Amino acid sequence: MKAHYEELSIEAHALSLDAEFMALVKTFYVAEDSPVITALQQDGATAVIDLSAEFEKFASDSQPEHIAHVIGRLSDIQVRDFALGSHNRDSFETYWGMWLYLLQNAPVGFVAPVACLFATLAYERGDTALAYRALDRATVDQPAYSLTILLRRVFGSGWPAGAFAAMRVELHPKVTAGIFG
Repeated sequence: MKAHYEELSIEAHALSLDAEFMALVKTFYVAEDSPVITALQQDGATAVIDLSAEFEKFASDSQPEHIAHVIGRLSDIQVRDFALGSHNRDSFETYWGMWLYLLQNAPVGFVAPVACLFATLAYERGDTALAYRALDRATVDQPAYSLTILLRRVFGSGWPAGAFAAMRVELHPKVTAGIFG
């Protein structure tokens, strides 16, 4: 299984450079000091779930507006952390394809969160080399991105992927409660 994914391209695609798409993604950016941050976080978490359902049916033919919505909202740490725990065994392949596609199409400045999400799936799948390649993309985009730094430590420590997945699943209800109250 590893050899198949080692050749997987995670490089940027043309959509990531499209001016209209970049502008659309930026409309969904979440400023830390927004007076309506809770509503934006709820919107972002809901958008992740909605896009996963759409992606399961349509894959890369999902609506560009919905893709931009999720990429933009992932600028918020709570939305990103919600997304980190939003898949399970049954939805793993859908999220694999979704995070890969979003990683390939995220504009500069929005790559790091998606790259980290994809890296965690690669790590859980046992493809540490691909996980590090995704973290490399995150580092190029945002060199001081805290989750990238943390994941490099986790992956480098040899922490078992199963234990990482269990921790992710355990934290998800807490993150969800923090967003939705």
